[in-house]
Amino acid sequence: MSTRYILLIAALVVAPLATIAQPLVTGSITYGGVLRNYRLYVPATYNANSPVPLVFNLHGYTSNNQQQEFYGDFRAIADTANFIIAHPNGTLDGGGNRFWNTFGSGSPVDDLGFITALLDHISTQYSIDTDRVYSTGMSNGGFMSHDLACFRSERFAAIASVTGTMISPRLSTCASTHPMPVMQIHGTADATVPYVGGSGFVPVETLVDHWVQFNNCSPTPAFTAVPNIAPGDGCTVEHYVYSGGTSGSSVELYKVLGGGHTWPGAAFNTGVTNQDIKASIEIWRFFSQYRLSDLATGVEDQEAIAFSMGPNPTTDAFHLRFDGAADRLITVVNAMGQQVQAQRSSATELVLRVDAPGLYWITVVQDGQRSTARGLRM
Repeated sequence: MSTRYILLIAALVVAPLATIAQPLVTGSITYGGVLRNYRLYVPATYNANSPVPLVFNLHGYTSNNQQQEFYGDFRAIADTANFIIAHPNGTLDGGGNRFWNTFGSGSPVDDLGFITALLDHISTQYSIDTDRVYSTGMSNGGFMSHDLACFRSERFAAIASVTGTMISPRLSTCASTHPMPVMQIHGTADATVPYVGGSGFVPVETLVDHWVQFNNCSPTPAFTAVPNIAPGDGCTVEHYVYSGGTSGSSVELYKVLGGGHTWPGAAFNTGVTNQDIKASIEIWRFFSQYRLSDLATGVEDQEAIAFSMGPNPTTDAFHLRFDGAADRLITVVNAMGQQVQAQRSSATELVLRVDAPGLYWITVVQDGQRSTARGLRM
Protein backbone atom coordinates (compact mmCIF):
# COMPACT_ATOMS: atom_id res chain seq x y z
CA MET A 1 0.00 0.00 0.00
CA SER A 2 1.50 3.33 -1.06
CA THR A 3 2.53 6.25 1.16
CA ARG A 4 0.17 8.42 -0.88
CA TYR A 5 -2.70 6.09 0.01
CA ILE A 6 -1.91 6.36 3.72
CA LEU A 7 -1.61 10.17 3.67
CA LEU A 8 -4.88 10.62 1.77
CA ILE A 9 -6.74 8.32 4.14
CA ALA A 10 -5.20 10.03 7.16
CA ALA A 11 -6.50 13.36 5.91
CA LEU A 12 -10.02 12.00 5.95
CA VAL A 13 -9.60 10.27 9.28
CA VAL A 14 -8.71 13.49 11.11
CA ALA A 15 -11.76 15.22 9.66
CA PRO A 16 -14.47 15.92 12.26
CA LEU A 17 -16.38 12.76 13.06
CA ALA A 18 -19.38 14.79 14.18
CA THR A 19 -20.73 14.51 10.64
CA ILE A 20 -21.37 10.81 11.28
CA ALA A 21 -24.64 10.61 13.16
CA GLN A 22 -24.53 6.89 13.89
CA PRO A 23 -22.55 5.52 16.83
CA LEU A 24 -18.97 4.41 16.38
CA VAL A 25 -17.87 1.74 18.85
CA THR A 26 -14.24 0.92 19.60
CA GLY A 27 -13.15 -2.09 21.59
CA SER A 28 -10.57 -4.79 22.08
CA ILE A 29 -10.24 -8.47 22.92
CA THR A 30 -7.24 -10.53 23.93
CA TYR A 31 -6.58 -13.45 21.64
CA GLY A 32 -3.50 -15.65 21.62
CA GLY A 33 -2.02 -13.52 24.38
CA VAL A 34 -2.23 -10.39 22.17
CA LEU A 35 -4.52 -7.41 22.72
CA ARG A 36 -6.41 -6.87 19.45
CA ASN A 37 -8.57 -3.82 18.78
CA TYR A 38 -11.48 -3.15 16.48
CA ARG A 39 -14.01 -0.55 15.38
CA LEU A 40 -17.71 -1.14 14.83
CA TYR A 41 -20.11 0.96 12.82
CA VAL A 42 -23.64 0.48 14.16
CA PRO A 43 -26.42 2.12 12.13
CA ALA A 44 -29.06 4.22 13.86
CA THR A 45 -31.68 1.73 12.62
CA TYR A 46 -30.19 -1.05 14.74
CA ASN A 47 -32.66 -2.59 17.21
CA ALA A 48 -31.47 -5.26 19.61
CA ASN A 49 -34.76 -7.08 19.19
CA SER A 50 -34.07 -7.73 15.50
CA PRO A 51 -30.88 -9.64 14.53
CA VAL A 52 -28.88 -7.89 11.82
CA PRO A 53 -26.17 -8.99 9.36
CA LEU A 54 -22.48 -8.43 10.15
CA VAL A 55 -19.87 -7.46 7.53
CA PHE A 56 -16.15 -7.68 8.27
CA ASN A 57 -14.28 -5.01 6.29
CA LEU A 58 -10.54 -5.76 6.44
CA HIS A 59 -7.73 -3.31 5.75
CA GLY A 60 -4.75 -3.84 3.46
CA TYR A 61 -1.08 -4.32 4.26
CA THR A 62 0.45 -1.20 5.94
CA SER A 63 -3.04 0.24 6.43
CA ASN A 64 -5.32 0.03 9.47
CA ASN A 65 -8.97 -0.31 10.41
CA GLN A 66 -9.69 3.41 10.59
CA GLN A 67 -8.29 4.01 7.12
CA GLN A 68 -10.28 1.11 5.68
CA GLU A 69 -13.47 2.41 7.28
CA PHE A 70 -13.10 5.57 5.19
CA TYR A 71 -11.53 4.14 2.03
CA GLY A 72 -13.70 1.04 1.48
CA ASP A 73 -16.72 2.83 2.88
CA PHE A 74 -19.93 0.87 3.63
CA ARG A 75 -21.40 3.23 6.23
CA ALA A 76 -24.11 4.88 4.12
CA ILE A 77 -25.13 1.45 2.82
CA ALA A 78 -25.33 0.08 6.37
CA ASP A 79 -27.57 2.99 7.32
CA THR A 80 -30.20 1.97 4.80
CA ALA A 81 -29.71 -1.83 4.74
CA ASN A 82 -29.33 -2.07 8.54
CA PHE A 83 -26.18 -4.10 9.11
CA ILE A 84 -23.18 -3.71 11.42
CA ILE A 85 -19.67 -3.29 10.02
CA ALA A 86 -16.65 -4.66 11.88
CA HIS A 87 -13.23 -3.09 11.19
CA PRO A 88 -10.59 -5.09 13.10
CA ASN A 89 -6.87 -4.33 13.10
CA GLY A 90 -4.20 -6.72 11.99
CA THR A 91 -1.01 -7.12 14.04
CA LEU A 92 2.38 -5.50 13.33
CA ASP A 93 5.04 -7.33 11.35
CA GLY A 94 8.80 -6.97 11.85
CA GLY A 95 8.77 -3.72 9.87
CA GLY A 96 6.01 -2.17 11.99
CA ASN A 97 3.33 -2.61 9.32
CA ARG A 98 -0.12 -3.94 10.07
CA PHE A 99 -0.94 -7.15 8.23
CA TRP A 100 -3.12 -10.23 8.08
CA ASN A 101 -1.19 -13.50 8.28
CA THR A 102 -2.01 -14.85 4.82
CA PHE A 103 1.32 -14.54 2.99
CA GLY A 104 3.08 -17.63 4.35
CA SER A 105 5.71 -15.56 6.17
CA GLY A 106 6.06 -18.02 9.04
CA SER A 107 4.40 -15.65 11.51
CA PRO A 108 2.73 -17.41 14.46
CA VAL A 109 -0.22 -14.98 14.45
CA ASP A 110 -3.53 -16.86 14.19
CA ASP A 111 -5.77 -14.37 12.39
CA LEU A 112 -8.31 -17.03 11.45
CA GLY A 113 -8.82 -17.73 15.14
CA PHE A 114 -8.88 -14.03 15.97
CA ILE A 115 -11.58 -13.17 13.44
CA THR A 116 -13.68 -16.10 14.66
CA ALA A 117 -13.22 -15.06 18.29
CA LEU A 118 -14.12 -11.47 17.41
CA LEU A 119 -17.28 -12.69 15.67
CA ASP A 120 -18.23 -14.57 18.83
CA HIS A 121 -17.44 -11.51 20.98
CA ILE A 122 -19.51 -9.12 18.83
CA SER A 123 -22.37 -11.61 18.93
CA THR A 124 -22.44 -11.32 22.72
CA GLN A 125 -22.66 -7.52 22.53
CA TYR A 126 -25.12 -7.14 19.64
CA SER A 127 -27.97 -9.06 18.10
CA ILE A 128 -26.21 -10.62 15.10
CA ASP A 129 -27.91 -12.80 12.52
CA THR A 130 -25.26 -15.53 12.34
CA ASP A 131 -26.89 -16.75 9.13
CA ARG A 132 -25.73 -13.52 7.45
CA VAL A 133 -22.06 -12.95 8.29
CA TYR A 134 -19.75 -11.86 5.46
CA SER A 135 -16.16 -10.74 4.91
CA THR A 136 -14.57 -8.37 2.43
CA GLY A 137 -11.38 -6.39 2.29
CA MET A 138 -8.79 -4.46 0.36
CA SER A 139 -5.57 -6.15 -0.84
CA ASN A 140 -4.24 -8.14 2.17
CA GLY A 141 -7.79 -7.87 3.54
CA GLY A 142 -9.00 -9.58 0.36
CA PHE A 143 -6.43 -12.33 0.90
CA MET A 144 -7.77 -12.74 4.44
CA SER A 145 -11.36 -12.94 3.19
CA HIS A 146 -10.40 -15.79 0.84
CA ASP A 147 -8.66 -17.51 3.76
CA LEU A 148 -11.84 -17.22 5.82
CA ALA A 149 -13.80 -18.71 2.92
CA CYS A 150 -11.42 -21.67 2.81
CA PHE A 151 -10.76 -22.32 6.49
CA ARG A 152 -13.66 -20.77 8.44
CA SER A 153 -16.47 -21.35 5.96
CA GLU A 154 -18.77 -22.68 8.68
CA ARG A 155 -19.13 -19.09 9.94
CA PHE A 156 -19.38 -17.10 6.68
CA ALA A 157 -22.11 -16.99 4.04
CA ALA A 158 -20.11 -15.19 1.33
CA ILE A 159 -16.90 -13.21 0.78
CA ALA A 160 -15.60 -10.53 -1.56
CA SER A 161 -12.07 -9.44 -2.37
CA VAL A 162 -10.92 -6.13 -3.81
CA THR A 163 -7.35 -6.30 -5.23
CA GLY A 164 -6.56 -9.41 -3.17
CA THR A 165 -6.01 -13.04 -4.16
CA MET A 166 -4.33 -16.01 -2.37
CA ILE A 167 -0.91 -17.56 -2.20
CA SER A 168 -0.62 -20.94 -3.92
CA PRO A 169 -0.02 -23.05 -0.77
CA ARG A 170 -3.17 -21.68 0.87
CA LEU A 171 -5.30 -22.39 -2.15
CA SER A 172 -3.90 -25.91 -2.47
CA THR A 173 -5.25 -26.73 1.00
CA CYS A 174 -8.50 -24.73 0.75
CA ALA A 175 -11.25 -26.75 2.45
CA SER A 176 -14.53 -24.85 2.42
CA THR A 177 -17.31 -26.99 3.88
CA HIS A 178 -20.13 -25.57 1.76
CA PRO A 179 -20.63 -23.82 -1.58
CA MET A 180 -19.02 -20.41 -1.14
CA PRO A 181 -20.35 -17.39 -3.05
CA VAL A 182 -17.38 -15.21 -4.01
CA MET A 183 -17.03 -11.79 -5.65
CA GLN A 184 -13.64 -10.72 -7.01
CA ILE A 185 -12.89 -7.11 -8.03
CA HIS A 186 -9.46 -6.56 -9.55
CA GLY A 187 -7.62 -4.21 -11.89
CA THR A 188 -5.61 -5.58 -14.78
CA ALA A 189 -2.92 -2.93 -14.21
CA ASP A 190 -2.55 -3.69 -10.50
CA ALA A 191 1.21 -3.55 -9.89
CA THR A 192 0.99 -4.62 -6.22
CA VAL A 193 -1.08 -7.79 -6.61
CA PRO A 194 -0.83 -8.50 -10.36
CA TYR A 195 -3.96 -9.71 -12.11
CA VAL A 196 -1.89 -12.40 -13.86
CA GLY A 197 -0.25 -13.55 -10.62
CA GLY A 198 3.41 -13.91 -9.78
CA SER A 199 5.66 -14.08 -6.71
CA GLY A 200 3.52 -16.89 -5.34
CA PHE A 201 0.24 -14.99 -5.85
CA VAL A 202 -2.48 -17.00 -7.59
CA PRO A 203 -3.66 -15.39 -10.86
CA VAL A 204 -7.06 -13.79 -10.43
CA GLU A 205 -8.76 -15.84 -13.12
CA THR A 206 -7.27 -19.07 -11.72
CA LEU A 207 -8.74 -18.21 -8.32
CA VAL A 208 -12.11 -17.39 -9.87
CA ASP A 209 -12.02 -20.71 -11.75
CA HIS A 210 -11.34 -22.52 -8.48
CA TRP A 211 -14.50 -21.14 -6.87
CA VAL A 212 -16.55 -21.68 -10.04
CA GLN A 213 -15.50 -25.34 -10.07
CA PHE A 214 -15.95 -25.79 -6.34
CA ASN A 215 -19.46 -24.32 -6.41
CA ASN A 216 -20.44 -26.29 -9.54
CA CYS A 217 -21.35 -23.06 -11.29
CA SER A 218 -21.81 -22.87 -15.04
CA PRO A 219 -18.34 -22.53 -16.58
CA THR A 220 -19.78 -20.10 -19.14
CA PRO A 221 -20.42 -16.73 -17.49
CA ALA A 222 -22.99 -14.11 -18.32
CA PHE A 223 -20.96 -11.16 -19.61
CA THR A 224 -21.71 -7.45 -19.37
CA ALA A 225 -19.58 -4.53 -20.48
CA VAL A 226 -20.28 -2.02 -17.71
CA PRO A 227 -21.29 1.39 -19.15
CA ASN A 228 -18.33 3.78 -19.16
CA ILE A 229 -20.06 6.55 -17.24
CA ALA A 230 -16.75 8.06 -16.03
CA PRO A 231 -14.59 8.23 -19.17
CA GLY A 232 -12.00 10.35 -17.41
CA ASP A 233 -11.01 7.67 -14.87
CA GLY A 234 -8.68 5.89 -17.28
CA CYS A 235 -10.28 2.44 -17.05
CA THR A 236 -13.37 0.41 -17.90
CA VAL A 237 -15.07 -2.60 -16.35
CA GLU A 238 -16.17 -6.03 -17.54
CA HIS A 239 -18.60 -8.01 -15.36
CA TYR A 240 -18.69 -11.82 -15.41
CA VAL A 241 -21.37 -13.79 -13.52
CA TYR A 242 -21.01 -17.55 -13.05
CA SER A 243 -24.40 -18.73 -11.85
CA GLY A 244 -26.25 -22.00 -11.31
CA GLY A 245 -24.01 -23.28 -8.52
CA THR A 246 -24.93 -25.75 -5.81
CA SER A 247 -27.52 -24.38 -3.37
CA GLY A 248 -27.91 -21.26 -5.53
CA SER A 249 -24.28 -20.16 -5.14
CA SER A 250 -22.54 -18.00 -7.72
CA VAL A 251 -19.21 -16.34 -8.45
CA GLU A 252 -18.81 -12.81 -9.84
CA LEU A 253 -15.77 -11.11 -11.33
CA TYR A 254 -15.42 -7.39 -11.95
CA LYS A 255 -12.42 -7.12 -14.26
CA VAL A 256 -11.25 -3.49 -14.25
CA LEU A 257 -9.42 -3.00 -17.54
CA GLY A 258 -6.50 -0.68 -16.83
CA GLY A 259 -7.44 -0.34 -13.16
CA GLY A 260 -4.81 -0.13 -10.46
CA HIS A 261 -4.47 -1.33 -6.87
CA THR A 262 -7.54 0.65 -5.87
CA TRP A 263 -11.11 0.43 -4.54
CA PRO A 264 -13.61 1.28 -7.32
CA GLY A 265 -15.93 4.08 -6.38
CA ALA A 266 -13.67 5.41 -3.61
CA ALA A 267 -14.12 9.09 -2.81
CA PHE A 268 -10.55 9.89 -3.85
CA ASN A 269 -7.89 8.41 -6.09
CA THR A 270 -4.72 6.62 -4.95
CA GLY A 271 -3.96 5.49 -8.49
CA VAL A 272 -6.17 4.54 -11.44
CA THR A 273 -9.51 4.27 -9.63
CA ASN A 274 -12.61 3.18 -11.50
CA GLN A 275 -15.72 5.28 -11.03
CA ASP A 276 -18.06 3.30 -13.28
CA ILE A 277 -18.96 1.05 -10.35
CA LYS A 278 -18.94 1.47 -6.59
CA ALA A 279 -17.32 -1.61 -5.09
CA SER A 280 -19.08 -1.26 -1.74
CA ILE A 281 -22.53 -1.16 -3.33
CA GLU A 282 -21.79 -4.14 -5.58
CA ILE A 283 -20.39 -6.16 -2.68
CA TRP A 284 -23.42 -5.60 -0.47
CA ARG A 285 -25.75 -6.35 -3.39
CA PHE A 286 -23.89 -9.67 -3.75
CA PHE A 287 -23.79 -10.48 -0.03
CA SER A 288 -27.46 -9.75 0.55
CA GLN A 289 -28.48 -12.73 -1.62
CA TYR A 290 -26.96 -15.35 0.65
CA ARG A 291 -27.68 -17.05 3.96
CA LEU A 292 -25.39 -19.62 5.52
CA SER A 293 -28.19 -22.09 6.25
CA ASP A 294 -29.13 -22.17 2.56
CA LEU A 295 -25.56 -23.14 1.62
CA ALA A 296 -24.57 -25.47 4.44
CA THR A 297 -25.90 -28.62 2.78
CA GLY A 298 -22.46 -28.95 1.17
CA VAL A 299 -21.21 -30.09 -2.21
CA GLU A 300 -21.36 -33.82 -1.62
CA ASP A 301 -25.00 -33.74 -0.45
CA GLN A 302 -26.12 -32.54 -3.89
CA GLU A 303 -25.20 -35.70 -5.80
CA ALA A 304 -27.54 -36.77 -8.57
CA ILE A 305 -25.47 -39.85 -9.49
CA ALA A 306 -24.95 -42.56 -6.87
CA PHE A 307 -21.29 -43.41 -6.36
CA SER A 308 -18.91 -43.90 -3.46
CA MET A 309 -15.30 -42.78 -3.21
CA GLY A 310 -12.61 -44.03 -0.87
CA PRO A 311 -10.32 -44.02 0.88
CA ASN A 312 -10.69 -40.32 1.58
CA PRO A 313 -8.24 -38.91 2.57
CA THR A 314 -5.89 -41.12 0.59
CA THR A 315 -2.12 -41.43 0.27
CA ASP A 316 -2.24 -42.84 -3.26
CA ALA A 317 -5.48 -43.14 -5.21
CA PHE A 318 -9.24 -42.62 -4.99
CA HIS A 319 -11.40 -45.70 -5.68
CA LEU A 320 -14.76 -44.92 -7.27
CA ARG A 321 -17.59 -47.46 -7.14
CA PHE A 322 -20.87 -47.18 -9.08
CA ASP A 323 -24.16 -49.06 -8.77
CA GLY A 324 -24.13 -50.25 -12.37
CA ALA A 325 -22.45 -49.95 -15.75
CA ALA A 326 -23.10 -46.81 -17.79
CA ASP A 327 -21.20 -44.42 -20.01
CA ARG A 328 -19.69 -41.72 -17.80
CA LEU A 329 -17.24 -38.83 -18.11
CA ILE A 330 -14.99 -38.52 -15.05
CA THR A 331 -12.84 -35.41 -14.55
CA VAL A 332 -10.41 -34.49 -11.79
CA VAL A 333 -9.67 -30.83 -10.99
CA ASN A 334 -7.05 -29.66 -8.51
CA ALA A 335 -7.30 -26.79 -6.03
CA MET A 336 -5.87 -24.37 -8.61
CA GLY A 337 -8.88 -25.02 -10.84
CA GLN A 338 -6.77 -27.02 -13.33
CA GLN A 339 -8.14 -30.20 -14.89
CA VAL A 340 -5.55 -32.92 -14.25
CA GLN A 341 -7.49 -35.94 -15.52
CA ALA A 342 -10.41 -36.69 -17.83
CA GLN A 343 -11.62 -40.08 -19.01
CA ARG A 344 -14.71 -41.91 -20.17
CA SER A 345 -15.57 -45.21 -18.54
CA SER A 346 -18.50 -47.59 -18.12
CA ALA A 347 -16.82 -49.67 -15.40
CA THR A 348 -18.47 -50.14 -12.02
CA GLU A 349 -15.11 -49.59 -10.28
CA LEU A 350 -12.43 -47.08 -11.20
CA VAL A 351 -9.06 -46.15 -9.69
CA LEU A 352 -7.98 -42.51 -9.95
CA ARG A 353 -4.32 -41.94 -9.08
CA VAL A 354 -3.14 -38.42 -8.25
CA ASP A 355 0.54 -37.70 -7.76
CA ALA A 356 0.57 -34.45 -5.81
CA PRO A 357 -0.85 -33.90 -2.31
CA GLY A 358 -3.78 -31.50 -2.09
CA LEU A 359 -7.52 -31.16 -2.55
CA TYR A 360 -9.23 -32.49 -5.67
CA TRP A 361 -12.75 -32.32 -7.08
CA ILE A 362 -13.90 -35.48 -8.87
CA THR A 363 -16.88 -34.85 -11.15
CA VAL A 364 -18.98 -37.54 -12.81
CA VAL A 365 -21.28 -36.67 -15.72
CA GLN A 366 -23.81 -39.32 -16.82
CA ASP A 367 -27.01 -38.99 -18.88
CA GLY A 368 -26.96 -35.22 -18.48
CA GLN A 369 -26.62 -35.40 -14.69
CA ARG A 370 -23.59 -34.20 -12.77
CA SER A 371 -22.17 -35.10 -9.34
CA THR A 372 -19.06 -33.85 -7.61
CA ALA A 373 -17.17 -35.13 -4.58
CA ARG A 374 -14.22 -33.56 -2.83
CA GLY A 375 -11.15 -35.68 -2.01
CA LEU A 376 -7.93 -35.06 -0.12
CA ARG A 377 -4.61 -36.62 -1.21
CA MET A 378 -2.25 -36.58 1.77
